[in-house]
Amino acid sequence: MQCRAARAILSLGVRELAALAGVSPDTVARFERGAALKPATVARLCSALEAQGVKFLAPGERASGVGLSLAAPSRTKRTSR
Repeated sequence: MQCRAARAILSLGVRELAALAGVSPDTVARFERGAALKPATVARLCSALEAQGVKFLAPGERASGVGLSLAAPSRTKRTSR
């Protein structure tokens, strides 16, 4: 999930999202680092973002209008130049 990107688009800080979701700022940071969280916690974070206008799409789903789509990061190692 691109939680950090959604926060940036909404101009929300970690503390602000945490307050909206009723979780700690550390929980938001752990979520953004990819830590496993309880499903109920993830649902609270998603609901808070949706309440601010974020729409989550299924893989391959397209939205009408302007939007942002981020591809999953590549699993291949980068070589240094």
